[in-house]
Amino acid sequence: MATETDEILNTVRYLKDRQDILDCIQRECRARDRQDVEQISGCWWPEGVDEHGAVTTAAPEYPEKANLGHKTNFNMTSHNITNHICEIDGATAYCESYVIGALYWLDGKTTTIAFGRYLDQLDKRNGEWRMLTRRCTIEATADTDGTWVHSKNVKGFLKPIWGKDDPSYERPIVAKAPNEGVRW
Repeated sequence: MATETDEILNTVRYLKDRQDILDCIQRECRARDRQDVEQISGCWWPEGVDEHGAVTTAAPEYPEKANLGHKTNFNMTSHNITNHICEIDGATAYCESYVIGALYWLDGKTTTIAFGRYLDQLDKRNGEWRMLTRRCTIEATADTDGTWVHSKNVKGFLKPIWGKDDPSYERPIVAKAPNEGVRW
């Protein structure tokens, strides 16, 4: 018979696994928005596979291929995880995560907002959760005027940077003078 302590330990393990799984999914999105090959790779098992529409890519090639696709078409991207459902079965997790992606086109005038889902299978090995399979859906898209980022309302805001020069990598995080850093 399970004791109350056993129940609490099982609940904490379950909650930690859920958080580690969500952290992996969100870290992978952040890494793609920063074009961080090392961080993207660290979210995948070597034999993993990503299915984006008609394109299926093995995990070892995925970071460079995804980054090239983004650089070829966009000035910047923003992947945002919203609803997240996670079913854990031992050392395997089956997840459905809604994603809203903002894609700021190279023309500097248009942004596409894409709504879809990531259908992920993650495996836990040696205490670490990583993705094994990702399948993507697209549910809807909307094109918007992307020129607002050049308006006086945005002037002075930090500009995102692909790579490790992005302000999110700075430690410690400190406020800076309005003329410091890459800004709109």
